[in-house]
Amino acid sequence: MTTTSPSTPSESTAPPPHMAGNFAPVTEELTAYDLPVTGVIPPELSGWFLRNGPNPKDAVTAHWFLGDGMIHGLRLEGGRAVSYRNRWVRTSTFTDGVPVRDERGHRNLAAGVANTHVVRHAGRTFALVESSFPYEIDCSPGHELETVGPHDFGGRLTTAMTAHPKTCPTTGELHFFGYGSTRPHLTYHRADASGELVISRPVEVPQHTMMHDFHLTAGHVVFMDLPMVFDRSHPGMPYRWDEGYGARLGVLRRDDPYGEVRWLSIDPCYVFHALNAHDDGDQRIVLYVSRYADLGGVAPPCLWRWTIDLAAGTVTEEQLDDQLCEFPRVDDRLTGQAARFGHGTTGELPGTGYIPGALLRYDLQTGEVVRHAFGAGRTPGEAVFAPADDRPGGPGWLITYVHDATTDTSDLVILDTEDISADPVATVHLPQRVPFGFHGNWLPDPVS
Repeated sequence: MTTTSPSTPSESTAPPPHMAGNFAPVTEELTAYDLPVTGVIPPELSGWFLRNGPNPKDAVTAHWFLGDGMIHGLRLEGGRAVSYRNRWVRTSTFTDGVPVRDERGHRNLAAGVANTHVVRHAGRTFALVESSFPYEIDCSPGHELETVGPHDFGGRLTTAMTAHPKTCPTTGELHFFGYGSTRPHLTYHRADASGELVISRPVEVPQHTMMHDFHLTAGHVVFMDLPMVFDRSHPGMPYRWDEGYGARLGVLRRDDPYGEVRWLSIDPCYVFHALNAHDDGDQRIVLYVSRYADLGGVAPPCLWRWTIDLAAGTVTEEQLDDQLCEFPRVDDRLTGQAARFGHGTTGELPGTGYIPGALLRYDLQTGEVVRHAFGAGRTPGEAVFAPADDRPGGPGWLITYVHDATTDTSDLVILDTEDISADPVATVHLPQRVPFGFHGNWLPDPVS
């Protein structure tokens, strides 16, 4: 008789880091009702918590950023976890295999993966990825999370749309941009409060760089032209770090949207995500970012403050904390205005191994940082602020999905922002694992 020993998967058969552990996709779309809860869900929370992320349908992807978009949604109402559902965003790429480029290399902006964010504007909910048009999602009763289709603002949008648009809380306008490999490499867009695209203006930049996010204040738009340059030959994502390109911030006045973009140099770095920004008088702009020293090294992203002095033509750069901080968020009602508090997430990045998961609450006035640690093996995703009342910057809750590596299950966890170090206000136990993903939002029910 011949016996064999159990084999150990070779490196060639083991999944890449972005497809292993809780980065691995789930294979089923589920719907579940009346979920079990530990604690008490605040009765003021009535709406959807939606979060988007990559979840490849068929095969291993070359990079974490490239999987098909899947939205995980939890409906809260009357102190109950009414329902959970997860749905792929049914883009033309997902349903019909439509490539993002045709045989002549022309970009199809209606194709893509819609895997990065989910936002609401002018009554429409959009799933976003920065390389394509937004895809509208139907959240109405009986159609929860069904895909409507691509949205190009009535044919007015002719570029891709960033996954990080900003809504001005004063005007209701949606500010965003599109970037790409053909000129103009960057275009600034503005939609009014009714959802009509009213401004599209090209912005001259030397090369196509990966511009993931930007800044909005009451008076300015600030672009980040950073040294991740387009390189189609680069494996995985078609970008490479090129410190020689330099790094700079471009300032555009909101009241002169077709006017000069003023560029100011900063130290080479990369920023995926901005926390917030605000004007400080007529000549100063304060920006908060989760800053990487570069994308080729091992230094973690940390919270930094940049202060632009328009009169002097300089930028002061300050590191505010040395803890890993990604997915920074603020009370969205204070977008572009001075906010005292911001929040960030510490957790696992593909290929880095386990990092104890925690949420961070930054007091941007005093510098104090309060931490909520979730315990061994429990890692949160991005935490979204849900307000408790109508006072911007007032009390509220942080809502996030948390994965437990010991049980390979996920929960939705609600923390009180007045004391995030305390035990959760409520923990909703989900019927399946929620893979690590990117961004989402709390979408409250409209006030009747």
